[in-house]
Amino acid sequence: MKMSVFMDYNTMREKLPMPEYGRNIQNMVNHIMTIEDREKRNRAAQTVIDVMGNLYPYLRDVPEFKHKLWDHLAIMTDFTLNIDYPYDPPSPEILHEKPGKVPYNQHSLKYRHYGLIITKMIETATRMEGEEQRILIEQIANQMKKLYIAWNKDSVQDDKIFKDLEEMSDYKLKVPSDLKLGEVKVQPVKKKKKKK
Repeated sequence: MKMSVFMDYNTMREKLPMPEYGRNIQNMVNHIMTIEDREKRNRAAQTVIDVMGNLYPYLRDVPEFKHKLWDHLAIMTDFTLNIDYPYDPPSPEILHEKPGKVPYNQHSLKYRHYGLIITKMIETATRMEGEEQRILIEQIANQMKKLYIAWNKDSVQDDKIFKDLEEMSDYKLKVPSDLKLGEVKVQPVKKKKKKK
């Protein structure tokens, strides 16, 4: 006599709308849908919300989190659960809305490898005078050297950095002739060890 063995894999089961809560919670939610008495259904829904909150005990008492749990319950019932929600349940359309486009600041930088912050620092330095301006020019030039080497992985002459700095300031800044920049070491690229 042959016995057939049926393996019950999750991949063969119905897809969960909120997989982070697991199949047991979904089974509880499915059971709530079968309760005919509205008062019992409301109590059962509250119980399931409490169990869902127990999965995240550190968030359980946060008011926004409670709201989120009720929204998730509505999603898990495909928005068909007829209970007295403590919050307005979400509409099914929210699941299909495309997120808004993130606006990116587009700056046309001639020297992109120095970045926008260096450009703004140079603008600030043009409004300064005397020793304060000299100190800022030195700090900017040293940072530019680091950024140049990080971008190009080659050593760079200080004159190149000074020329770029003056050009980026529309020649409003003049690098002091006695200014010396610090040494920047090029980090060697680590080679991956081959597995044997």
